[in-house]
Amino acid sequence: MSGRARKLLIGVAAATLAGGAFAVSTGMSSAGENCAGLDGALRNNLDFIAAQRADPDALSAARIANRQAVVDLINQRRATAGCTGDVQAAPIKAPTKAPTKAPTKAPTKAPAGGGATGGATGDVVCQGSTVTLSGEGGAPAASSGTFPVGTTLKVTNLDNNKSITVKVATPSGSCILLNNAAFEEVREAGKFLIRRAVIERVG
Repeated sequence: MSGRARKLLIGVAAATLAGGAFAVSTGMSSAGENCAGLDGALRNNLDFIAAQRADPDALSAARIANRQAVVDLINQRRATAGCTGDVQAAPIKAPTKAPTKAPTKAPTKAPAGGGATGGATGDVVCQGSTVTLSGEGGAPAASSGTFPVGTTLKVTNLDNNKSITVKVATPSGSCILLNNAAFEEVREAGKFLIRRAVIERVG
């Protein structure tokens, strides 16, 4: 082999080696970029799932199921790309609670005068409680989880100054619930809740 042919062969071999090294380097760089992107996407989805679990609402279960499907797909792609990083969700910080305001106290005395039954006054009980319907029919009556059957209670709606005095006829889970007939005597039109009420135990 002539010297010129030998030099040409060496040059071709060197070029081939250089090209192979460049290809390997480029492949490694591309794999590294793919793993970084996949890891970031995985972390974002894991953070979202953790946040939904920490503070769930009515739609959280559906959101978590959707994101978990995305997580599974990303993990498949990471396995194919050879990504080995341990990706975890960031720790969830406890939400800062807004300062709680002291409940507004109901007046200790019911307004004097008018109402459906008017007249009798007594000790104010269950301050700050709202009053709503029990859904029971019949003559005006109440149900209560605080006072025994037979207790006489007076309810005054401070928004319209109407009041009614009724006896507890059945037990319930609230301080007082009014049956349909009693509630009609003190309600405001179109409202099914008395937010500003004074409840008194009479006698």
